[in-house]
Amino acid sequence: MKALEQIDSWPAPTAAAAVVRPDGVVAQRGPADVVLPWASVTKLLTACAALVAAEEGVLDLDEPAGPPGSTVRHLLAHASGLPFEGDRPIARVGERRIYSNAGFDLLGRLLAERAEMPFAEYLQAAILDPLQLANTALRGRPSEGLAGPLADLATIGRELLAPTLVAPETLAEATDVAFPGLVGVLPGLGRQEPNDWGLGFELKDAKRPHWTGSRNSPRSFGHFGGAGTFLWVDPDARVACTCLTDLEFGEWALAAWPPFSDAILAELATGA
Repeated sequence: MKALEQIDSWPAPTAAAAVVRPDGVVAQRGPADVVLPWASVTKLLTACAALVAAEEGVLDLDEPAGPPGSTVRHLLAHASGLPFEGDRPIARVGERRIYSNAGFDLLGRLLAERAEMPFAEYLQAAILDPLQLANTALRGRPSEGLAGPLADLATIGRELLAPTLVAPETLAEATDVAFPGLVGVLPGLGRQEPNDWGLGFELKDAKRPHWTGSRNSPRSFGHFGGAGTFLWVDPDARVACTCLTDLEFGEWALAAWPPFSDAILAELATGA
């Protein structure tokens, strides 16, 4: 796939990308086996672990968690009022969309308490082992601590296209808007009105600007990370795309990622 050649011009010393369909990887470029940090893309797997836990009855999405009035659902949707870091709310529950590492770390602690095991062990048993992600491990916080190779992140893309760990209805709920209409800042891209999120999944919807491409459908969802990483899933096109780099997210990514995504979708549409 010629579109993947674009990563050769990115300023990252190491960059790898893959295009995934429900039946597997259709194209990739760059090292697929080099372990790199996933940064906030970790939140996708933490969210998936919470969904598995909800289906297992380990926790309830609507049980209290976080500030008074907040629930697990609020934490997943960045609607609890917690700040980016810290445990003191800066808004009322359900009032604004405030992107919060603290909320996901709190969620990890709650899940560990309910499951009676460290969060890393639950994540391993619920997500990493079933998907055979042998080279990926949580090395830090539930909000940002995973590291692994492109091949493993591509497997996550495939799972999100055709879920096996949770029911399709559960994933559909998680990738629909939670608490519609909330305004907030999308990190790196500025204020969005509305700033729509699902349960741990950032939703493209009508956001402008956005880190995915103009060809991505409004139903596209995913996450990007401060380590220059991303994973998006376009359920309308039935395709996922992921990349890992060793360059901190910045203006280079906002300039490179949207045309890269557009080139991939255009090439797939023409069958090139």
